[in-house]
Amino acid sequence: MDFPEFVSSSDSVRNYNPEAVVPAQTLQRIAEAARMAPSAANRQPWRIFMIQSEKVLKAVRQAYTASWFADAPVVAAVVGYPELAWVRKSDQYCSIETDLTILMDHLILAAHAEGVSSCWIAAFDPELMRKALGLNENQLVYAVSPLGYPRTESESTRPKSRKSMKDLIVWM
Repeated sequence: MDFPEFVSSSDSVRNYNPEAVVPAQTLQRIAEAARMAPSAANRQPWRIFMIQSEKVLKAVRQAYTASWFADAPVVAAVVGYPELAWVRKSDQYCSIETDLTILMDHLILAAHAEGVSSCWIAAFDPELMRKALGLNENQLVYAVSPLGYPRTESESTRPKSRKSMKDLIVWM
């Protein structure tokens, strides 16, 4: 499968099988691929929390209460450290969100390559999520994603809807 076909086959899943365990070796490969994400000036101002503990999962689920989220056996949380991120001198632009976006994209695509479903989530309560993970106010919980297997095959094969190339690409 070529890369365009691979990314086209990726999807956000919102229906997980709570009985299907993601093997530790699979999670390790996903984490390793995500770890290879580039960052501005190679600062790597992040941590990935791979949450499997029932106690922590219960706390995390308080920060995002969609019923389907509770079925995922693993939740990955991408956490950034803004004070460690690269800052452009001319205008003080901080690369933290760009760096974390790239990291999250690597994580999601790595999961897809392993046959593990995911769903990028930013609509959580940041304070509850920070508390669930035992973080301080300087640590930015950027996004979370359930990791698991879909309850039904049709959940992972929905067609994608995207704007046309002419509406999105400017050739100069």
